[in-house]
Amino acid sequence: MVTDPIADFLTRIRNAQMAGHRIVEIPASNLKKRLTEILYNQGYILKYKFEEDNKQGLIKIALKYDANSKQPAIQSLERVSRPGLRQYAKPAEIRRVKNGLGIAILSTSKGVMTDKDAKAQNVGGEVLCHIY
Repeated sequence: MVTDPIADFLTRIRNAQMAGHRIVEIPASNLKKRLTEILYNQGYILKYKFEEDNKQGLIKIALKYDANSKQPAIQSLERVSRPGLRQYAKPAEIRRVKNGLGIAILSTSKGVMTDKDAKAQNVGGEVLCHIY
């Protein structure tokens, strides 16, 4: 049983990249599907596919690497808010990640979105993770 599914999601991607895998499979949930869509829209992964099975389903993610240096597109995945210590931010308190080069993913009242979208819509929420 996983107590923190978001940390598990990030760790599976991190471990697959360190091992040099092209595809990683992750048990699906609506939150993980939205996180995957954000990673794809921001250009951190090549593609993804949601597969249904008789249980909760799977997310297959094709990881993105640099063609020349074989470095992964995602340099760092950091879990910010965790079950033992939730981190919330108002729209004015949302800080930039890596001086604007990375993204923060927030869970807001209007759904899961990036820090830039949250500031544009003037909503705050729980800061789930930082990615760069």
